[in-house]
Amino acid sequence: MLSRSTPVLCAALLAACAGNPPAAPAARKGAPTIAAAMAEVDAAVLAGQNDKAYAILKQAGSTFPTDKTPWVRMAQMRFDSTNYGDAIANALEALERDPDDTLANSIVAVSGLRVTSKALTDLSKKNNLTGNVRTEAQDLAKLLRTSLNEEILVPGGARGAAGRAKDVPKKVVANPAAPAAPRAGSSDPFGALK
Repeated sequence: MLSRSTPVLCAALLAACAGNPPAAPAARKGAPTIAAAMAEVDAAVLAGQNDKAYAILKQAGSTFPTDKTPWVRMAQMRFDSTNYGDAIANALEALERDPDDTLANSIVAVSGLRVTSKALTDLSKKNNLTGNVRTEAQDLAKLLRTSLNEEILVPGGARGAAGRAKDVPKKVVANPAAPAAPRAGSSDPFGALK
């Protein structure tokens, strides 16, 4: 009977030994935390290695998918480097995790305004701001004035030629002066202008 149960006992013993060995090294090393990742990011930024810091943040975003912190930091980094498109995308990721995050909302708003401002400036330079685009831009400017409670969005700034032409009142002359009669015997055609 012992000879028949020996193979079964050996198989059971081998199955028990084939446990989960990868879990032990992770436990010894300590589980990664968001605080440790942010400390590593801070060290990389202080060393001037912004690309490395961004890569660490991307990894932290994957490791901690429900945490907004890596996404807000990535958005801030992209905003600071004037990469507004990526700043908006990263801030929107943060807002998916926390819709009430003020910094992420601010990054989306200001980045969007800067992108819009640049596009409108480029269009104005090319005189291609017409039709629906012009109407929508005017509506957005009105909305901004209302939201910011400001009459002038760009203080002392240069306004487009189209805006100036409407605002400049035309001078009305009540009684135009009669042209002076040319002197008799004068050959000067501009004499009346003197």
